[in-house]
Amino acid sequence: MHSDVLVVGAGITGMMAALHLADAGARVTLVDAGENAGTWANAGSLHVQMQSRFMRLYPDQVPAVEASLPLYKAAAEEWVRLDAFYGPFELVRKGGLMLAEGTVQLRFLEDKAKRETARGLTVEMLDRPALDRIAPWLGPQIVGAELCHDEGKLNPLIANARLLAELGRRGIVTIRDRILGIEQGSDGVTAQGQSGTYQADQALIASAWGAGDMVRGLGVTIPTRAEPLHMNITEAAAVSIGHLIQHAERSITLKQLGQGQIVIGGGWPARDRGRIMPPEVLAASFLGNVALAARLVPQIGGLRVIRTWAGMNTTADGGSTIGRLPQASRVVMALPGDAGYTLGPLVARMAAGVALGTAPEADMGRFAPARFAA
Repeated sequence: MHSDVLVVGAGITGMMAALHLADAGARVTLVDAGENAGTWANAGSLHVQMQSRFMRLYPDQVPAVEASLPLYKAAAEEWVRLDAFYGPFELVRKGGLMLAEGTVQLRFLEDKAKRETARGLTVEMLDRPALDRIAPWLGPQIVGAELCHDEGKLNPLIANARLLAELGRRGIVTIRDRILGIEQGSDGVTAQGQSGTYQADQALIASAWGAGDMVRGLGVTIPTRAEPLHMNITEAAAVSIGHLIQHAERSITLKQLGQGQIVIGGGWPARDRGRIMPPEVLAASFLGNVALAARLVPQIGGLRVIRTWAGMNTTADGGSTIGRLPQASRVVMALPGDAGYTLGPLVARMAAGVALGTAPEADMGRFAPARFAA
């Protein structure tokens, strides 16, 4: 099987890369292992501001995320464009509130807001009276919040289904196979899978946590790691929550879908059970996650949780990885940094541009895979 571009990974990044490449006239083969892809377990947050959870867990990666804040803002705009073109995805962009329950947390948010403003984000600090005007359902212990106007939310089940349909309209089907390794020759690349061999002029790697192992023999060591995380969804609620909700210190994301259900997540851990099994839900994460949500928004405390699940997030060094491998120039990386679902479509467009020769790689120097060269 020979194609112009072999796209490895059919999550949000791989799907969008395949669409861009096909629309440019390239013959595309899309291969995915079907093993714990984060896209199919995602909760639909459009993150732009720095997440306090990430800053606490990965302080060494914060500089890379902070430097990438303009990319996050542009990624949210990319989702707005996709919603208009392929949607609707139930996309709402009223902003994201990061809540403070005391003066120490409020000072943390004030400092963070200054750093984000310097990077071009549209943020403001709100006191309790200002919060009451836009979010009167918050618990009485909330003293203030940072509002990032660039953030939003969408329904990932709808978005994923519509993008899959677009692939089908172009005749692109996802081949289920795990790519074990890639070799570059003088006239192209060869990818060896468990079930078949794939040849192409170029390969675009969008396989998130599996990418590091896949390209390790090509002169780079990309430290992609699978991070299993927990999520819940409730029955429909009468309360109307228009914002993405986070917390200045605790791990939480909270958002309401168009049908009224509340999606609760934000980084509580799950247990990794290997490639072929989904991560295991932990009782402590379930109880802690929903209890915190009910503390922040008391009106949802009596709701029933109708589903709980876990999926894989991917971490590396905090930054996105976009561009050709320095020792294997026919291999293009398309790996979003933290908040991969938010960044995925924009990273896909940038990486597809590299593969097609239409994107100036010099403008993407800080995302280059060369930083991981052995």
